[in-house]
Amino acid sequence: QVQLVESGGGLVQAGGSLRLSCATSRTIFALRTMAWYRQVPGKQRELVATINVGGSTDYADSVKGRFAISGDNGGNTVYLQMNSLKPEDTAVYYCYLKTSMSYYWGQGTQVTVSS
Repeated sequence: QVQLVESGGGLVQAGGSLRLSCATSRTIFALRTMAWYRQVPGKQRELVATINVGGSTDYADSVKGRFAISGDNGGNTVYLQMNSLKPEDTAVYYCYLKTSMSYYWGQGTQVTVSS
């Protein structure tokens, strides 16, 4: 069993930046994908960014050029650097881990961007 804990959310003005962190309870060595999702109440959860085992990344069109997903070499933490934030980025952000055997969700961290 793996636990994911997000941190770094908060309140920021439009145009500002935040850096989210997702800490794992154990180092992940196996082939896996990690991602950040976000969700607004009453809306479907949206895939924001993905980082794959080889280090390749993918982003939703709405965040390309503004967000960057990365991981540490030890396999313990994944980050989401968010720049040029917009009010429409306001959501609860969730860390996600997919392995060949299972999948895991973090508890979420609130990001609020004011006009």
